[in-house]
Amino acid sequence: MVQGGDRQLPCTGAQGRPKTGPSPVDRGRTGSKHHVITDGNGIPLAVSLGGGNRNDILQLMPLVEAIPPVRGKVGKPRRRPRTLYADRAYDHDRYRRQLREKRIEPIIARRGIPHGSGLGVHRWVVEQTIALLHWFRRLRIRWEIRDDIHEAFMTLASAIICWRRLNH
Repeated sequence: MVQGGDRQLPCTGAQGRPKTGPSPVDRGRTGSKHHVITDGNGIPLAVSLGGGNRNDILQLMPLVEAIPPVRGKVGKPRRRPRTLYADRAYDHDRYRRQLREKRIEPIIARRGIPHGSGLGVHRWVVEQTIALLHWFRRLRIRWEIRDDIHEAFMTLASAIICWRRLNH
C-alpha cells in the first residue's frame, strides 16, 4: 500500500499486475505500453495494453486475433488482412510463420539491418494513430490503477478516432 493523503492506495506494480511493469526507459518507474493495429487509413482495428517491461512481440498474435472481420466481396469475406506491416520490435521468425499460417503476409523490418528499408512509408499511419490516442489526456499518462478501466478508455478513444475519421 502507498500513502495517499488521508488513505492508503494500492501500488500499481505491487500486486504483480500483468499490464504494468518497470519501464526500461523511465528510470524503472511502472508503466504500460499501448499496442495498436490500424488499417491503411489509420482507423484503429484493435488495441491492447501491455506492461512497460514486456516484449512487444508477445502482443502481436492477440492483436491479430482481436481484428474484426474485414469486409470484402460478397460471399466469403476475409477474416484477416492480406499484409501486416510492423517495426523491428515484432521481428521473430516464429511469429512470421504463425502469420503466414493465417494467410497474412508479414512485412516486418529485420533486426540488425540498417534503417532505410522503406517501411516507414507505411508504418507512419500507425504512429499517427498512437499520437491521436495520446491526445486523450487519460491515455497519455496512466492514472488508473485498474487495467480494465484504462482499457475501457482506450476502447472509447478508438471509437472516437473512428467516428472522426469516418465523418470527415
